[in-house]
Amino acid sequence: MSGASTIGSTSFVVEANHPALAGHFPGNPVVPGVLILEHVVLAIETTIARRMRLRGLRQVKFLEPLLPGQSAQISLEAGVGMISFCVTRNGSLIAKGVLELAHGTRS
Repeated sequence: MSGASTIGSTSFVVEANHPALAGHFPGNPVVPGVLILEHVVLAIETTIARRMRLRGLRQVKFLEPLLPGQSAQISLEAGVGMISFCVTRNGSLIAKGVLELAHGTRS
């Protein structure tokens, strides 16, 4: 992303007993995309040490499934009015996107 700067990285694991996995999908659970996005937002808030106001998701792509118990890494870059993210598992890209910040929110 042009003009972006790296602002942080973190990792997370969604355990097999997480309530969101019960119906997603029985017998073959995968971590729902919305749960991955929740971890991305938490990583951003932790990195900038405050809650942020999102205007929307400019772009989000899920490229590979994340399975319960697998460790995923989140990398964050800030640009003007936006934060881009990549989620990887063992170096393989599983999700990426751009979150647009609401006016008045500094990145």
